[in-house]
Amino acid sequence: MSGNRIIAIIIVALIHVGIGYALVTGLAYSAVKEAVERVTTVDIEEPEPPEPEEEPPPPEEPQVEVAPPPPVAPPPPVNIAPNPPNVRTQVNIPPERPVVTRVPRAEPTGIPTVVPTPTPTPTPPSRARAATPDGQGRWAGRIQGDYPSRAIRREEEGTVRMNITVGTNGRVAACSVTGSSGSSTLDDAACRGMERYARYNPALNDAGNPIQSTLSQTIVYRLPE
Repeated sequence: MSGNRIIAIIIVALIHVGIGYALVTGLAYSAVKEAVERVTTVDIEEPEPPEPEEEPPPPEEPQVEVAPPPPVAPPPPVNIAPNPPNVRTQVNIPPERPVVTRVPRAEPTGIPTVVPTPTPTPTPPSRARAATPDGQGRWAGRIQGDYPSRAIRREEEGTVRMNITVGTNGRVAACSVTGSSGSSTLDDAACRGMERYARYNPALNDAGNPIQSTLSQTIVYRLPE
């Protein structure tokens, strides 16, 4: 290929490129121009707020015709005597006559009247008695024999004085220490033993019925020598 032909081809190519560029830029400008012409400015006006509606006036209350009050007749005149009549008051009231009742007198018949004297009802003898121990040697030995091992180890001895309540069945219902032995272990053991082992003949009332009673009791604790 000769050099002139190559130059001619380059020139032709440049011409085509220029024509294409011109066409492209021209078409783009016309399109932009047409789009700008189509765009129109629209002014949007905000609507004014509506005026507040006036409230309707309240309905008028119907007027009620009030009937006039009935005529009042004046009271009739009252005649007042200027001088009222004199009233006599009796100061001294005569006493009433006493009523005398006459009892007819019984005439004697000659036979004396004898009124019987009531015979007094004999009072039955009272059967009341106090509570007494039942087999005291037996149950007292059991209480003393039940010596607390703790008191034995500490070599504790003493006398426990108590108030006990004996029920209608002859058993100890309650126990309280009135004189301590000096050892709380022995005091507790004495009351516990009385409630467990002690037996009594219950107290009786006047009719001979068993009743609850209170009495004192003593338990002595001594260690064997």
